[in-house]
Amino acid sequence: MSVRDTIRRMVPTALLEWNRTRKKKQQRKILEQKRAAGAVWTREKLLAALKEAGVDAERDLLVHSAMSKIGYVEGGPATVVAALQDSLHPSSTLLMPTSPVVTLQAKHELALFNVASTPSKMGAITEYFRANVASHRSAHPLEPVAAYGPRAEAYTSLHHTDSTAYGINSPWRKHMEHEGQILYIGTTLINSGTSLHAVEDAIGHEDFKFPIYLDHRKTFNVLLQGRTLSITSTVHNPVWSNKRECDGLIPLLETKGALKHVTVGEAPALLVDAAQMKSILLEEYALRGVTMYTPQGS
Repeated sequence: MSVRDTIRRMVPTALLEWNRTRKKKQQRKILEQKRAAGAVWTREKLLAALKEAGVDAERDLLVHSAMSKIGYVEGGPATVVAALQDSLHPSSTLLMPTSPVVTLQAKHELALFNVASTPSKMGAITEYFRANVASHRSAHPLEPVAAYGPRAEAYTSLHHTDSTAYGINSPWRKHMEHEGQILYIGTTLINSGTSLHAVEDAIGHEDFKFPIYLDHRKTFNVLLQGRTLSITSTVHNPVWSNKRECDGLIPLLETKGALKHVTVGEAPALLVDAAQMKSILLEEYALRGVTMYTPQGS
Protein backbone atom coordinates (compact mmCIF):
# COMPACT_ATOMS: atom_id res chain seq x y z
CA MET A 1 0.00 0.00 0.00
CA SER A 2 1.31 3.47 -0.88
CA VAL A 3 1.99 6.14 1.75
CA ARG A 4 -0.84 8.18 0.23
CA ASP A 5 -3.33 5.33 0.63
CA THR A 6 -2.17 4.68 4.20
CA ILE A 7 -2.74 8.33 5.12
CA ARG A 8 -6.19 8.30 3.52
CA ARG A 9 -7.23 5.34 5.64
CA MET A 10 -6.01 6.97 8.84
CA VAL A 11 -7.35 10.50 8.37
CA PRO A 12 -11.07 11.25 9.06
CA THR A 13 -13.21 11.81 5.96
CA ALA A 14 -14.17 15.33 7.03
CA LEU A 15 -10.51 16.33 7.27
CA LEU A 16 -9.78 14.85 3.85
CA GLU A 17 -12.67 16.82 2.37
CA TRP A 18 -11.40 20.02 4.01
CA ASN A 19 -7.98 19.40 2.50
CA ARG A 20 -9.47 18.83 -0.97
CA THR A 21 -11.37 22.12 -0.70
CA ARG A 22 -8.21 23.92 0.41
CA LYS A 23 -6.26 22.54 -2.55
CA LYS A 24 -8.98 23.55 -4.99
CA LYS A 25 -8.88 27.13 -3.68
CA GLN A 26 -5.11 27.16 -4.12
CA GLN A 27 -5.45 25.82 -7.66
CA ARG A 28 -8.01 28.47 -8.57
CA LYS A 29 -5.71 31.17 -7.24
CA ILE A 30 -2.78 29.87 -9.28
CA LEU A 31 -4.90 29.65 -12.43
CA GLU A 32 -6.12 33.21 -11.95
CA GLN A 33 -2.54 34.38 -11.66
CA LYS A 34 -1.71 32.63 -14.93
CA ARG A 35 -4.70 34.23 -16.63
CA ALA A 36 -3.61 37.66 -15.42
CA ALA A 37 -0.12 37.00 -16.77
CA GLY A 38 -1.51 36.10 -20.19
CA ALA A 39 -0.74 32.36 -19.97
CA VAL A 40 -4.05 31.35 -21.52
CA TRP A 41 -4.88 28.15 -23.40
CA THR A 42 -7.47 28.56 -26.13
CA ARG A 43 -9.32 25.96 -28.18
CA GLU A 44 -6.95 26.55 -31.09
CA LYS A 45 -3.83 26.18 -28.94
CA LEU A 46 -5.10 22.99 -27.35
CA LEU A 47 -5.96 21.54 -30.75
CA ALA A 48 -2.43 22.26 -31.94
CA ALA A 49 -1.06 20.58 -28.79
CA LEU A 50 -3.22 17.49 -29.35
CA LYS A 51 -2.03 17.18 -32.94
CA GLU A 52 1.58 17.61 -31.87
CA ALA A 53 1.09 14.96 -29.19
CA GLY A 54 0.15 12.46 -31.86
CA VAL A 55 -3.61 12.10 -31.48
CA ASP A 56 -4.73 10.22 -34.60
CA ALA A 57 -7.87 11.79 -36.04
CA GLU A 58 -8.89 8.49 -37.64
CA ARG A 59 -8.91 6.49 -34.40
CA ASP A 60 -11.31 6.44 -31.45
CA LEU A 61 -9.97 8.29 -28.41
CA LEU A 62 -10.50 7.49 -24.73
CA VAL A 63 -9.52 10.41 -22.48
CA HIS A 64 -8.64 10.54 -18.79
CA SER A 65 -8.02 14.06 -17.52
CA ALA A 66 -7.17 16.45 -14.71
CA MET A 67 -8.42 19.93 -15.61
CA SER A 68 -6.23 21.74 -13.07
CA LYS A 69 -3.02 20.39 -14.63
CA ILE A 70 -3.63 21.92 -18.05
CA GLY A 71 -3.25 25.54 -16.96
CA TYR A 72 -5.69 28.40 -17.40
CA VAL A 73 -8.11 27.41 -20.17
CA GLU A 74 -10.28 30.11 -21.70
CA GLY A 75 -13.81 28.73 -21.44
CA GLY A 76 -12.93 25.94 -19.01
CA PRO A 77 -13.86 22.28 -19.59
CA ALA A 78 -16.06 23.17 -22.59
CA THR A 79 -12.99 24.41 -24.44
CA VAL A 80 -11.01 21.24 -23.68
CA VAL A 81 -13.84 19.02 -24.89
CA ALA A 82 -14.27 21.11 -28.04
CA ALA A 83 -10.56 20.82 -28.81
CA LEU A 84 -10.70 17.06 -28.32
CA GLN A 85 -13.65 16.86 -30.71
CA ASP A 86 -11.80 19.05 -33.20
CA SER A 87 -8.85 16.66 -33.08
CA LEU A 88 -10.97 13.75 -34.36
CA HIS A 89 -12.52 12.96 -37.73
CA PRO A 90 -16.34 12.69 -37.76
CA SER A 91 -15.90 8.94 -38.24
CA SER A 92 -14.11 8.62 -34.88
CA THR A 93 -15.65 8.34 -31.42
CA LEU A 94 -14.63 10.19 -28.25
CA LEU A 95 -14.99 8.38 -24.91
CA MET A 96 -14.51 9.38 -21.27
CA PRO A 97 -14.85 7.59 -17.90
CA THR A 98 -17.81 8.79 -15.83
CA SER A 99 -17.73 6.73 -12.64
CA PRO A 100 -20.23 8.09 -10.08
CA VAL A 101 -18.00 7.30 -7.09
CA VAL A 102 -14.32 7.52 -6.20
CA THR A 103 -14.28 4.96 -3.38
CA LEU A 104 -13.04 1.38 -3.62
CA GLN A 105 -15.60 -0.78 -5.40
CA ALA A 106 -16.26 -2.86 -2.29
CA LYS A 107 -17.33 0.36 -0.51
CA HIS A 108 -19.58 1.61 -3.32
CA GLU A 109 -22.81 2.63 -1.56
CA LEU A 110 -24.58 4.85 -4.13
CA ALA A 111 -28.31 4.25 -3.55
CA LEU A 112 -29.25 4.71 -7.20
CA PHE A 113 -27.18 5.17 -10.34
CA ASN A 114 -29.23 7.25 -12.77
CA VAL A 115 -27.52 6.74 -16.10
CA ALA A 116 -28.95 9.97 -17.49
CA SER A 117 -28.19 12.31 -14.60
CA THR A 118 -25.83 10.95 -11.93
CA PRO A 119 -22.71 13.15 -12.17
CA SER A 120 -19.29 11.86 -13.07
CA LYS A 121 -16.71 12.00 -10.28
CA MET A 122 -13.82 11.65 -12.72
CA GLY A 123 -13.12 15.35 -13.03
CA ALA A 124 -14.62 18.52 -14.49
CA ILE A 125 -13.86 17.64 -18.10
CA THR A 126 -15.63 14.28 -17.91
CA GLU A 127 -18.66 15.81 -16.22
CA TYR A 128 -18.99 18.54 -18.85
CA PHE A 129 -18.69 15.91 -21.56
CA ARG A 130 -21.29 13.66 -19.91
CA ALA A 131 -23.83 16.43 -19.32
CA ASN A 132 -23.45 18.44 -22.51
CA VAL A 133 -21.86 16.47 -25.33
CA ALA A 134 -22.03 12.69 -24.97
CA SER A 135 -24.89 10.99 -26.80
CA HIS A 136 -24.62 7.74 -24.84
CA ARG A 137 -23.48 6.53 -21.42
CA SER A 138 -23.07 2.92 -20.38
CA ALA A 139 -25.19 1.60 -17.52
CA HIS A 140 -22.60 -0.27 -15.49
CA PRO A 141 -22.72 1.31 -11.99
CA LEU A 142 -19.01 0.91 -11.25
CA GLU A 143 -17.17 2.16 -14.34
CA PRO A 144 -19.65 3.74 -16.78
CA VAL A 145 -18.30 5.39 -19.90
CA ALA A 146 -19.79 8.29 -21.87
CA ALA A 147 -19.28 8.50 -25.61
CA TYR A 148 -19.93 10.71 -28.62
CA GLY A 149 -19.51 9.63 -32.21
CA PRO A 150 -20.70 6.99 -34.67
CA ARG A 151 -19.77 4.06 -32.39
CA ALA A 152 -21.07 5.58 -29.14
CA GLU A 153 -24.05 3.24 -28.89
CA ALA A 154 -22.04 0.17 -29.85
CA TYR A 155 -19.47 0.95 -27.16
CA THR A 156 -21.95 1.53 -24.35
CA SER A 157 -25.15 -0.44 -24.92
CA LEU A 158 -24.30 -3.81 -23.30
CA HIS A 159 -21.83 -2.78 -20.62
CA HIS A 160 -24.19 -3.55 -17.73
CA THR A 161 -24.68 -7.14 -18.91
CA ASP A 162 -21.11 -8.18 -18.03
CA SER A 163 -20.26 -9.85 -14.72
CA THR A 164 -17.48 -7.30 -14.15
CA ALA A 165 -17.01 -3.69 -15.22
CA TYR A 166 -14.26 -4.61 -17.72
CA GLY A 167 -15.60 -7.62 -19.64
CA ILE A 168 -16.06 -8.33 -23.32
CA ASN A 169 -19.12 -6.05 -23.55
CA SER A 170 -17.46 -3.13 -21.77
CA PRO A 171 -16.35 0.05 -23.57
CA TRP A 172 -12.91 -0.55 -22.03
CA ARG A 173 -12.48 -3.89 -23.82
CA LYS A 174 -14.22 -2.80 -27.04
CA HIS A 175 -11.98 0.27 -27.31
CA MET A 176 -8.92 -1.99 -27.23
CA GLU A 177 -10.40 -4.34 -29.82
CA HIS A 178 -11.14 -1.34 -32.04
CA GLU A 179 -7.46 -0.27 -31.83
CA GLY A 180 -8.16 3.12 -30.28
CA GLN A 181 -5.84 5.49 -28.47
CA ILE A 182 -5.87 6.41 -24.77
CA LEU A 183 -4.86 9.92 -23.71
CA TYR A 184 -4.00 10.61 -20.08
CA ILE A 185 -3.98 14.40 -19.59
CA GLY A 186 -2.35 15.26 -16.26
CA THR A 187 -2.98 11.72 -15.02
CA THR A 188 -1.06 8.44 -15.18
CA LEU A 189 -1.78 4.73 -15.06
CA ILE A 190 -1.80 4.65 -11.26
CA ASN A 191 -4.87 6.88 -10.96
CA SER A 192 -6.48 6.27 -14.37
CA GLY A 193 -5.45 2.77 -15.36
CA THR A 194 -8.94 1.40 -15.91
CA SER A 195 -8.04 -0.14 -19.27
CA LEU A 196 -5.49 -2.32 -17.47
CA HIS A 197 -8.39 -4.10 -15.78
CA ALA A 198 -9.77 -4.96 -19.21
CA VAL A 199 -6.47 -6.72 -19.91
CA GLU A 200 -6.90 -8.72 -16.70
CA ASP A 201 -10.39 -9.72 -17.73
CA ALA A 202 -9.09 -10.68 -21.19
CA ILE A 203 -6.85 -13.17 -19.39
CA GLY A 204 -9.90 -14.35 -17.47
CA HIS A 205 -10.35 -13.09 -13.93
CA GLU A 206 -11.13 -16.61 -12.69
CA ASP A 207 -7.72 -17.76 -13.96
CA PHE A 208 -5.76 -14.64 -13.02
CA LYS A 209 -2.80 -15.34 -10.77
CA PHE A 210 -4.00 -13.04 -7.97
CA PRO A 211 -7.46 -12.91 -6.28
CA ILE A 212 -8.24 -9.43 -7.58
CA TYR A 213 -12.01 -9.86 -7.19
CA LEU A 214 -14.00 -10.69 -4.09
CA ASP A 215 -15.84 -14.01 -4.11
CA HIS A 216 -19.22 -12.39 -3.58
CA ARG A 217 -20.96 -9.95 -5.89
CA LYS A 218 -22.75 -6.69 -5.14
CA THR A 219 -26.12 -5.62 -6.47
CA PHE A 220 -26.77 -2.04 -7.53
CA ASN A 221 -29.92 -0.13 -8.47
CA VAL A 222 -29.63 1.45 -11.90
CA LEU A 223 -32.18 3.75 -13.53
CA LEU A 224 -31.97 3.23 -17.29
CA GLN A 225 -34.46 4.82 -19.69
CA GLY A 226 -37.17 5.04 -17.04
CA ARG A 227 -36.71 1.50 -15.72
CA THR A 228 -34.98 0.56 -12.45
CA LEU A 229 -32.71 -2.43 -12.93
CA SER A 230 -30.87 -4.54 -10.39
CA ILE A 231 -27.34 -4.94 -11.75
CA THR A 232 -25.11 -7.52 -10.11
CA SER A 233 -21.35 -7.20 -10.53
CA THR A 234 -18.15 -8.68 -9.20
CA VAL A 235 -16.11 -6.05 -7.34
CA HIS A 236 -12.40 -5.64 -6.81
CA ASN A 237 -10.71 -7.07 -3.74
CA PRO A 238 -9.55 -3.97 -1.79
CA VAL A 239 -6.51 -5.85 -0.49
CA TRP A 240 -5.20 -6.18 -4.03
CA SER A 241 -6.45 -2.77 -5.11
CA ASN A 242 -4.00 -1.32 -2.59
CA LYS A 243 -1.14 -3.33 -4.09
CA ARG A 244 -1.33 -1.84 -7.55
CA GLU A 245 1.89 -0.45 -9.05
CA CYS A 246 0.44 0.59 -12.39
CA ASP A 247 3.07 3.22 -13.21
CA GLY A 248 5.69 0.50 -12.98
CA LEU A 249 4.38 -0.68 -16.37
CA ILE A 250 5.20 2.63 -18.07
CA PRO A 251 8.87 1.83 -18.90
CA LEU A 252 7.87 -1.50 -20.45
CA LEU A 253 5.10 0.01 -22.56
CA GLU A 254 7.32 2.90 -23.62
CA THR A 255 10.21 0.62 -24.60
CA LYS A 256 7.85 -1.55 -26.65
CA GLY A 257 6.43 1.50 -28.44
CA ALA A 258 2.90 1.41 -27.03
CA LEU A 259 3.23 4.55 -24.89
CA LYS A 260 4.85 7.94 -25.23
CA HIS A 261 5.20 10.96 -22.97
CA VAL A 262 3.62 14.09 -24.43
CA THR A 263 2.25 17.44 -23.25
CA VAL A 264 -1.24 18.91 -23.51
CA GLY A 265 -1.40 22.51 -22.38
CA GLU A 266 0.87 22.60 -19.33
CA ALA A 267 -0.07 19.06 -18.35
CA PRO A 268 2.30 16.13 -18.67
CA ALA A 269 0.40 13.47 -20.58
CA LEU A 270 0.63 9.92 -21.85
CA LEU A 271 -0.57 8.73 -25.26
CA VAL A 272 -1.16 4.98 -25.45
CA ASP A 273 -1.97 2.59 -28.26
CA ALA A 274 -4.71 0.54 -26.58
CA ALA A 275 -4.50 -2.59 -28.74
CA GLN A 276 -0.71 -2.65 -28.59
CA MET A 277 -0.80 -2.23 -24.80
CA LYS A 278 -3.16 -5.18 -24.51
CA SER A 279 -0.98 -7.36 -26.74
CA ILE A 280 2.21 -6.50 -24.85
CA LEU A 281 0.71 -7.08 -21.42
CA LEU A 282 -0.89 -10.39 -22.39
CA GLU A 283 2.43 -11.60 -23.77
CA GLU A 284 4.45 -10.37 -20.78
CA TYR A 285 1.96 -11.94 -18.37
CA ALA A 286 2.38 -15.31 -20.08
CA LEU A 287 6.16 -15.07 -20.32
CA ARG A 288 7.20 -13.33 -17.09
CA GLY A 289 4.12 -12.88 -14.90
CA VAL A 290 4.00 -9.12 -15.49
CA THR A 291 0.92 -7.44 -13.98
CA MET A 292 0.06 -4.08 -12.45
CA TYR A 293 0.87 -5.72 -9.09
CA THR A 294 4.17 -7.19 -10.30
CA PRO A 295 5.38 -4.83 -13.05
CA GLN A 296 8.87 -6.41 -12.98
CA GLY A 297 7.42 -9.89 -13.35
CA SER A 298 7.33 -12.76 -10.91
